[in-house]
Amino acid sequence: MARLNWPGDVKEERTALIPVPLSKDRERSRGFNQSERLAVGLGASGATTVWRDALIRTHFTSSQTRLTPEERLRNVSGAFRVTGDPARLRGAHLVLVDDVVTTAATLNACAAALFAGGARIISYVTFGRARLPGDAPS
Repeated sequence: MARLNWPGDVKEERTALIPVPLSKDRERSRGFNQSERLAVGLGASGATTVWRDALIRTHFTSSQTRLTPEERLRNVSGAFRVTGDPARLRGAHLVLVDDVVTTAATLNACAAALFAGGARIISYVTFGRARLPGDAPS
């Protein structure tokens, strides 16, 4: 991810990297937030600063791994909220960082909260993409 060739507008405009937050229970049981670790690594490579406290997960959501796309949307709907000083989000170009994207339901729910908080542009960066049923075999 550190060798990522960022699109020009993202490279020039990005304000901060925002890791997708875990619930407190899940982070405590896992011992870390994988998205935060990826964001910190990207930030250290010179991408930009990391705002670990910009979003929180407002309630526990079940694992998305075995849910249909529609169930994933319902599962994360309203699950994220902006925290801290909302003034720093106004007009910002933020980059959401997640480990894996499947349907983008989680990323989209995070983006909705950030847009509601005043962000102007949200870009996504993920470590990987889960295979979908229509994907060609590798």
